[in-house]
Amino acid sequence: MNLNSDNATTLAENKVLILYILNLINGEFRQDNLFKIITSINNINYFYFKQVLTDLIDSNLVGTYTKEEEPVVKITSEGKNAYILTKDVLPGIMKLKADNIFAKEFPSIEEESSVIAEFIPKSENEYIIKCKIVENNETIFEVKTFAGSRDRAKRIVDHWKQNATSIYPQILNLLLQDDQTKNNH
Repeated sequence: MNLNSDNATTLAENKVLILYILNLINGEFRQDNLFKIITSINNINYFYFKQVLTDLIDSNLVGTYTKEEEPVVKITSEGKNAYILTKDVLPGIMKLKADNIFAKEFPSIEEESSVIAEFIPKSENEYIIKCKIVENNETIFEVKTFAGSRDRAKRIVDHWKQNATSIYPQILNLLLQDDQTKNNH
């Protein structure tokens, strides 16, 4: 019987922890980034995280939708009210850890999400590569291309992640160069 009450307490703490983080963010947030923060605070596995998050979504405490093919979540007004009523469930030490990790991780997660690159296998020798720059949750640049091998796809993704800030202006200049050439003749 005590084991069940411990599980119920842990479940409640994890729900309040997610509400606490989403309340701090006070905006939409990618689910995978939320998982990164939550797991660094409380070391829970992905499936348990998804279960807890689904419970919060089913209870209308967290809203979810897809933005630019990424699942995002946001605390609802009901979620904010529930957080205010249940915040005492969160142990002080966990709240302190959450504050410290959030302060350290959130800026790097925001920055990390501004340059996005991924490759998706289409077949054994064909990969689709997407490279994006996102600012204020809006895609300002996106390019999609193909590669004939996994190695080549990985090299493109890695190169984009490391050099997007110099590649993007070069592409813009190339796109604008055609207009300048026409105007000069």
